[in-house]
Amino acid sequence: MEVFDEIRPKEAAFIDEQKMFFVATAPLSADGHVNVSPKGLSSFARLDSVRVAYIDLGGSGIETHAHLRENGRICLMFCAFEGDPLILRIYGQGTAHQFGTPGFDALRPDFPDIDVPVRGIIEVAIERVQRSCGWAVPNYDFVGDRDILVKHNAKRSQEAFMERRIEANHTSLDGLPGLEKDPVAQE
Repeated sequence: MEVFDEIRPKEAAFIDEQKMFFVATAPLSADGHVNVSPKGLSSFARLDSVRVAYIDLGGSGIETHAHLRENGRICLMFCAFEGDPLILRIYGQGTAHQFGTPGFDALRPDFPDIDVPVRGIIEVAIERVQRSCGWAVPNYDFVGDRDILVKHNAKRSQEAFMERRIEANHTSLDGLPGLEKDPVAQE
């Protein structure tokens, strides 16, 4: 295992080759639900060597946003599914920037390939980058991205999309605050 305090060029190249990554967060409560979510498409951006972000296309739950609002802890994991084995984890403090906030507006240009309504952007201030062997991760061939979520989001305007998301994602599984009607107040 190797540990760094930033993304070096070698790790940056690895990240840029990956088609998916995983996001993990948890509430402070001992009986709260840990959340792990897979992410794909062109949703990830390296902002610099100590900051990364991903655009949140939406989903049925709001755990990541809620956990970050409560405590900020986040881990992103990239796995080599082809080539040399490797697991790369990025630990840090995350901020959930809901659509309509200054933080969202500042980061939105970093995702030019995503042109459908989205919920927000998750920004991570890196505290630790960890490389581990990945010897037990299986090999897979990438077939292609699924376009179901993109097509679904494209059916609505950004405003109509957010109205529905705020209604459905107002609280997390554990009752933590999720999306807000007045997102600027939460940022």
